Amino acid sequence: MARAVIALGGNVGDVRATFQKAIANICGMTQGALLARSSDYATPPWGEIQQDRFTNACIEIDTSLDPHALLFTLQKIETKFGRDRAKEKRWGPRTLDLDLIAYDDVSMQKPELTLPHPRLFERAFVLVPLAEILPDRVIGGRSVTAALAELSTEGIERLGGPV
Repeated sequence: MARAVIALGGNVGDVRATFQKAIANICGMTQGALLARSSDYATPPWGEIQQDRFTNACIEIDTSLDPHALLFTLQKIETKFGRDRAKEKRWGPRTLDLDLIAYDDVSMQKPELTLPHPRLFERAFVLVPLAEILPDRVIGGRSVTAALAELSTEGIERLGGPV
């Protein structure tokens, strides 16, 4: 079994309810066990597109799927919840975004998958919920807490636990 860290995000529809259903799907479709789940956070949008605030969270699961199979499963779940990658704008509005952040200590760089996630250390909206559940985790040689200390958390607001 491997420990995988997954970031959840969205800003279309009832995102917090979507997270609950998506996490159940993630655990079921990956034959995984939920090890940790952060609170939900309201966060400013990323990128240059004017849009509603996002809701973000992180989970850690135990799974027997390899990284590629896990990524494929996460993308199927996104589609199930209304995401159409072919029609959306980069960093634009979405019902559900599932990013594979880390998979044990695996480091890989392939066209379809880079681990750890290549923009993890630029994104306070991922590091804040991640630091809540795994503050001492080292990813790509960096501590989550130390990486977060280097970023602004302005505009990030804790919404509390799951709905």
